[in-house]
Amino acid sequence: MLGNDAIWACGTMSGTSLDGVDAALVLTNGEEISGFGEVAFRAYSADEREMLRAELGAWEASEALCEMLETAHVQAIHGLTGYELIGFHGQTLAHEPHGRGTYQAGDGAVLAEVLNRPVVWDFRTSDVKLGGEGAPLAPFFHHACARYIGAQEPVAFLNLGGVGNITWVDPRLRNPAAPGALLAFDTGPANAPVNDLMRQRRAQTQDDGGRLAASGRVAEGVLEAFLEHPYFYRMPPKSLDRNDFTSLLDGVADLSDVDAAATLTAACAASVARGMDHCPVAPATVFVTGGGRHNATLMAMLAAGLDCPVRPVEDVDLDGDMLEAQAFAYLAVRVARGLPTSCPATTGVRACVGGGRIARPTPRSADVHLA
Repeated sequence: MLGNDAIWACGTMSGTSLDGVDAALVLTNGEEISGFGEVAFRAYSADEREMLRAELGAWEASEALCEMLETAHVQAIHGLTGYELIGFHGQTLAHEPHGRGTYQAGDGAVLAEVLNRPVVWDFRTSDVKLGGEGAPLAPFFHHACARYIGAQEPVAFLNLGGVGNITWVDPRLRNPAAPGALLAFDTGPANAPVNDLMRQRRAQTQDDGGRLAASGRVAEGVLEAFLEHPYFYRMPPKSLDRNDFTSLLDGVADLSDVDAAATLTAACAASVARGMDHCPVAPATVFVTGGGRHNATLMAMLAAGLDCPVRPVEDVDLDGDMLEAQAFAYLAVRVARGLPTSCPATTGVRACVGGGRIARPTPRSADVHLA
């Protein structure tokens, strides 16, 4: 086990938006954040994105996909220095927590050998085995972030990647696992439907800045039908797979490009507004992270639909492009220290659990020694 002193850890994330690999350094003891370090991004090529897209839903990745993912992660981390431990999330291909489980492609042992550092990976399986949703896993980190920025009252972190998720945090409680400290859940689809629309209709990866949606009209009937989905009637904690709302694209099939983009963007905002009803008390601020915060149309819809200020996390000197990668650096240190990474309020797991396996390099010997 690690001691109580802060170390530099490197976290990686390849999310449901399928844009590339984020890598980031965090100085932490797994409880408090002492500082943030270098970051890096390794974009996926068009061919790599199609390779990933072709295997979404698979419960065993092809050898070629695993090799691509591991290579991309090594390349993302390669320029970073000074870290002692790696948190490797891998790529979620399938997520069915109350069915077949959860599956993230990529082998942490490969990264441990290539980079000669211990690697914490397979973060979600233990949570699912104990009855949890296996997601979202960033809430303990969000709690540490709220304390890092000096928040004095409840706030929320809204991550808008391919899927949206929210963490409500009461930073006045020091222990993130304490009753009332956290509530977390997936809100609904975020960027994934719009990105898929843009790829199918315009051979583009996204609605850049929300400009296409800004010129369209929302199809209210499609939006109303979307909000009748059974997911929105479930109490949190709860989680989604990227493909759980593929029918939303069918709903906009007969709309123009601009109206389809506007409707899909409105669906994301509406699902967040619906999710806010579950918060114990209204947060003082919603801090938005992930790619969705770059979408001005989406941010305007959120501001109009929520009863509290909506701000990008950069307003409090956090990095919204790297927050998830930083989360897995933080969680890696928690795993190495034997601390929990999720609790009943974040994933619905039956008891606090520390997810993750540790892969160690063979003796060239890493710089940090874990029991």
